[in-house]
Amino acid sequence: MSGTYLGMPAFPRAAATATRDTRLRANLTHATHTIRDKRAKAVAELDDWAELRAAGAAVKDRTLRHLDHYLERLEAAVTAAGGQVHWALDADEANRIVTRLVRETGETEVVKVKSMATQEIGLNEALAGAGIRAYETDLAELIVQLGHDLPSHILVPAIHRNRSEIRDIFRREMAAWGRPAPEGLADSPAELAEAARLHLRDKFLSAKVGISGANFMVAETGTLVVVESEGNGRMCLTLPETLISVVGIEKVVPSWQDLEIFLQLLPRSSTAERMNPYTSTWTGTTDGDGPRTFHLVLLDNGRTDTLADTVGRQALRCIRCSACLNVCPVYERAGGHAYGSPYPGPIGAILTPQLRGLAGPLEASLPYASSLCGACYEVCPVAIDIPEVLVHLRERVVQGGPVTLGGTRTVLQPAKGHAAERAAMRAAGWVFDHPGALRTGMRLAARTRRLHPRRLPGPGRAWSRTRDLPEVPAESFRDWWQRTRGMSSGRGTSAEPGVAAEPGTAAEPGTSSGPGTTSGPGTTSGPGTTSGPGTTSGPGTTSGPGTTSGPGTSSEQRGNARGDAE
Repeated sequence: MSGTYLGMPAFPRAAATATRDTRLRANLTHATHTIRDKRAKAVAELDDWAELRAAGAAVKDRTLRHLDHYLERLEAAVTAAGGQVHWALDADEANRIVTRLVRETGETEVVKVKSMATQEIGLNEALAGAGIRAYETDLAELIVQLGHDLPSHILVPAIHRNRSEIRDIFRREMAAWGRPAPEGLADSPAELAEAARLHLRDKFLSAKVGISGANFMVAETGTLVVVESEGNGRMCLTLPETLISVVGIEKVVPSWQDLEIFLQLLPRSSTAERMNPYTSTWTGTTDGDGPRTFHLVLLDNGRTDTLADTVGRQALRCIRCSACLNVCPVYERAGGHAYGSPYPGPIGAILTPQLRGLAGPLEASLPYASSLCGACYEVCPVAIDIPEVLVHLRERVVQGGPVTLGGTRTVLQPAKGHAAERAAMRAAGWVFDHPGALRTGMRLAARTRRLHPRRLPGPGRAWSRTRDLPEVPAESFRDWWQRTRGMSSGRGTSAEPGVAAEPGTAAEPGTSSGPGTTSGPGTTSGPGTTSGPGTTSGPGTTSGPGTTSGPGTSSEQRGNARGDAE
């Protein structure tokens, strides 16, 4: 793999390749099922999880409504604490800022904390182009980097790799990046972790520049928060002389009281832990402790455009827990690389198209990378209604029209075949509005069912390329219902036992209607039948349970008598 998301194909094509990889399928199934089962148990321990979830969503929505206010407050607090704040409109500007800041230190190597924002902007590639080497220190990110690979999961970037693959990568690549892998390295978790620890130790102790993201930023004090479970983050945040943090503008929260909510939601939703192992916070610079220089790069890169969409903006609530990935049937089968973005799975299917825009074939395909089953919404700790946003983005793809991205106004072209689809839907609507036409069409389809193609022609070709057309049954549900459970339903009818009679028929002598049925007005019942209003009953007639015979029936029964027996 190239190590970059540039030039990735549209989702259907990438997913078709991924679903044929049996090893990938096995790795994903094992990992996602394990994580989601643990998460379910951790969440079940809290009786007030639903209230906590609602509180998290409310804090995020309130912050987004007043985002400009809290960002200005954050900037003032960071500056007062000795930090420097830089504003980046897009990825290019952010990369230029970070590259300049590293060059000013005179260093050619940096250590990094796991950061999705830096993956989003392609920072490692930008630094490499300037002659600066970035070393990932998160274990999974290290595996991805050494394997010249791409992350495929928000929480576990190397989820698509198994232990034997990781061992081979360490043996083959570690020496080129620093300390080589130990001789005879096996694939046990303990040995692999020890090899990574030894490899990274020298980097931690020698690096003069650290680069991080942040899970949250507290506006009232200018404090940044990193939540992690390996301890590498704390090493990168405290040992280097210069710390540069690249953070999306949506990560701000108003106060420490608000932060408390998310420090309960995030560990249980991501790693299924009651409390996170390492929660590191820093506020500007402090004499004699930690970095001497701190830079905060606030990244927009499409977030302001996303905020302008009243439906799609809820994607900015995301706290990167990855719970939605672990329950998604599409992600489990296609993997993260098929999404062509650092943000895979359901959240990536709504976040990437909004950050990048819908003009490209990959971005336009992502809203369709879902079955709309709703499992993602059920597990989201901040109640992002991902199915709602997916449908909203599909509508935007189909309708086209003007959009603004990065301050530039552009026009999306409507999806191809839209006119043909509208015509087909109008025709279908007319058929369903006319029962006679529907009945004729169903019978014709049943009689010619052996002649039906397995794939649709013309505009339907793309749809049926990835779906099997259902076979037309020999008997429709409508006909089956009338044959097995139907009742008499019209004037001048009389039903056989349990069968709906056609209008205008008369009951044969000696027959009786099913329990709870009423013969239509004006019919002549033979001996032993149930009579309707105004009929002449033979000797010994008996009304079915719950029916009313003769005069005095309700208007509904007089107009259209029917049986309601189960």
